This record gives sequence, structure tokens and C-alpha cells, in this order.
Amino acid sequence: MGILASFAQTNQTNSSATTPTKAQQEIIDLSKQKWQWMADKNVDKLAQLFDDKSKFVHMSGTWKKDEELEIIKTGSIWYRKADVHDVAVELFDDTAIIWSRIRLESTVRGSEAKVEFTVTEVYKKRGNAWKMLALTFSSVRDTHVIKH
Repeated sequence: MGILASFAQTNQTNSSATTPTKAQQEIIDLSKQKWQWMADKNVDKLAQLFDDKSKFVHMSGTWKKDEELEIIKTGSIWYRKADVHDVAVELFDDTAIIWSRIRLESTVRGSEAKVEFTVTEVYKKRGNAWKMLALTFSSVRDTHVIKH
């Protein structure tokens, strides 16, 4: 059975927001921590989070864990700041999907970028830890809204 939680992580008010469950909040917090690790280029923490078979879909291509970590480490893409506006989480037993509306400030191959995205992350619980299986960036208009 899926469980849906939505809330705002910024000062914006989301009238449909509900209080997330403990399990949902764990995923929300992990996703937020992941954005910070990406900004800090902390590939050691990210290597632990990303499943060995994880895949990453960007506007310019799709790649696997080792390529994503190398991109972050070298700064080919530097995820400087993810301003998260809205989040929806669904849990299915040991699998979690989180959708986030973000404004991403990044440096891509030396060029500054500020882009609106809906990001989809898929996690699987392995023992006591969550592992990221997939992360997909979908470029959207600033009026795009996650359906709750």
C-alpha cells in the first residue's frame, strides 16, 4: 500500500501539506542530506548512498554510479544549491519514491545554470539503510506542480 505525504521545505505555504510519518520523514531527510553532500562534493557519503546498480538521468544523458560520482568529484557538474519547494513521498514496503520540486543552482562544464526541475528519486531499504536506485531530473516550467 502506498502512503503519500506532502509538505513544503521552504517558507512557502502548502495548504495540502500533511505531517509525514516517521518513515516518510526519514526519506525526506535523507534526500535533503543527499543534496548537501552533492553540493559539498562528498563522494564518500554519496558512494555509500548510491546502490552499485543505480542510474542517473540528466538533461544531457544517463549514466551509472561510478560516472555520477566522477562528475561530482571533478566538478563537471557542481550541484551548488537545491532550493526544494515541495515534496511528495510514497512508500511501498521496502521501496520509497520521492518527488521534489527544486530550483537547482549549478555549474555545468564551467557555465552557471539555474533550472527548475522535478526530481524523482527511488530508494530501497537494505538492512537498516536506504540505498538510492535511481535519480531522474525532469526540466519543468516554474508553474509545474506535483500532484498530491
